[in-house]
Amino acid sequence: MEVSNNYITMKGHIDGKPKEDDFGIKASQLSLSVEPGSNHIIVKNLYVSIDPFQINRMKSFSSLQESAKFAPDLTPDKVIDAYGVGKVVASGNTDFEKDDLVVGLLIWGEYSVLKGEYWLSKLDPMGFPLSYHVGILGMSGLTAYSGFFEVCKPKKGEKVFVSAASGSVGNLVGQYAKLFGCHVVGCAGSNEKVAFLKEKLGFDDAFNYKEVTDLKATLKRYFPDGIDIYFDNVGAEMLEAAV
Repeated sequence: MEVSNNYITMKGHIDGKPKEDDFGIKASQLSLSVEPGSNHIIVKNLYVSIDPFQINRMKSFSSLQESAKFAPDLTPDKVIDAYGVGKVVASGNTDFEKDDLVVGLLIWGEYSVLKGEYWLSKLDPMGFPLSYHVGILGMSGLTAYSGFFEVCKPKKGEKVFVSAASGSVGNLVGQYAKLFGCHVVGCAGSNEKVAFLKEKLGFDDAFNYKEVTDLKATLKRYFPDGIDIYFDNVGAEMLEAAV
């Protein structure tokens, strides 16, 4: 059986923030079977994680491309890989069978064809929705949990500042911190996101960094006695102001 496999590509390397017209949809015919004796796996993609670090991979050059081997630069007009959850359609690998749920490196598309070396493992949903495994139980959740509890080692009552607090990692860090008993302030890039942090996620306070002209003075106002823990998701000027 053959299907048309639709997938997303970059039209070219991006400059600044990605825009919708930086991307396009391509299609190719795909046979939903594998050759006997091959180790290829065909996966029907169910969910993929669209992570902020991908932006650096889409640029013509970023220091992340050299420092993080898991995040090499992406090539225009080629598939975009991403962490995701899917179901095996066909497999020549004896470790995977048809209908297995899997998690690993898939693509922004309807199907992923995995050849040679690939990062993939079977998934036990443990009763949770599959989407959780690209969120709170996926890379973002593990980054937030290990970063906050294993690296920051918080103490109850400490004052925590989270940048990009409405993002996939930041929003979880803020919630973990509140549940742990910390005082939490976050920043985000719109008033809607600020309201979301305070009204939905329970942050003690939050501000729109785009409306701030003096970051150091702003942080001093929210943290008159200083910041105990800064969970940095953006670097640059925000990092300099926080430390």
